[in-house]
Parts: sequence; C-alpha cells; structure tokens
Amino acid sequence: MKVLFVNASPHGDASNGYRLALEMIEMLQKTARVEVVERDLAAKALPPITRDYARAVTSRHPDTSAFDISEQLVREIETTDALIINTPMHNFTVPAALKLWIDYVLRIHRTFAATPEGKVGLMRDRPAFVIVGSGGFHSGEHARQPDFLTPYLRYALGSIGLRSLHFLLLQGLVRGDEAVAEALQCARDEIARHALFASDDAITL
Repeated sequence: MKVLFVNASPHGDASNGYRLALEMIEMLQKTARVEVVERDLAAKALPPITRDYARAVTSRHPDTSAFDISEQLVREIETTDALIINTPMHNFTVPAALKLWIDYVLRIHRTFAATPEGKVGLMRDRPAFVIVGSGGFHSGEHARQPDFLTPYLRYALGSIGLRSLHFLLLQGLVRGDEAVAEALQCARDEIARHALFASDDAITL
C-alpha cells in the first residue's frame, strides 16, 4: 500500500494536523506494508507558475518540458492508494502553498477533460483525507466564520476524479489544550469508523 502525504502547514511536525496524519499512517502500518511519499509544501515550496507553463497548458502543441513539475506531482497521486492532506485554513480558504499544488495538479487533457457538461476527471478515485486545522470554528453549532476551503477542495479534487474525500476538522485550536484534545479525539473517532482503517481493507489495498 502506498500513501501520499501532502503537508501545507507552515508549522511542520509541530502542527496538530501533521501529527494526526502520522497517527493515521501508523494505524495503517499495523495491518499492512505501507510506503509513504511525503510532499511538504511548506518546507520545500513549489516554484510559481511561469509564463512557459501557462502557454504550454493552452497550446495545441505544447513544450512538454514545461510540465515537468506538474507531471511529478500528478504521478505522486497516480501511484498511490490513498491521499492524506494536512492544511490550515488561511483567511477562510486554502493556504497559498496548497493552492499552488492544486494549480499544478489540475491540468487539462492530463488530469481532467473539458466537456460541454464541465470538467470530467481522468484520475482513478481513491480515499483522500483532508485534515483542516483552524483557530476558530467554521462548522457546527459554534461556527462564526464562513468556510470556502472544504467546498473548494471537494470541487477541485473531484474535478480530476478524486471524489472519496473525507474532511477531518480540527477546530478551535487557539482555545487551549482541552479544546485541542477534544478536536483530536473527534477526528480520531471519525478515522476509526472509516473502512480503510479496518484491518481487512488495509491488507487488501
């Protein structure tokens, strides 16, 4: 089993979401041989989209060398059985580092096809878990701010074929240790209910 772990938190391994992702990987390793590919977007930032890339994307006869970074990121998804993304919520949506990764991964004729009905994903679906860390609340009875992150990621990743998305919300993280512990426990309870973390399913992937 191969797992792609994409981290977009600038806190790295000090991030609650980062540590939760490692817990998830350890759970899988208890029942299966797991190879992990880590893409840390904060520790090693992707280069910005260039004019050459923009021209290649819209060209009928592109210079394929402009797609080198995009192709590497796409292949990291294609060759894995599950995807874990750890991201903070920055100003109601995804941080710039994750948005740039998405801009490279969503590529016409490669990961999606444009049709009269809209984008059609060209990638195989696989379980994808998105850990979302936020200081405040954007979901549930305590929500005090809008959430543009989860609907955006659901639509963006769905447009390339990744539709089995599961959001693990770590909310209220600035409210102290008790709030952090409660958020983590809720997330762990959700993880435990997912079929991927049942031993039989993990072994067969």
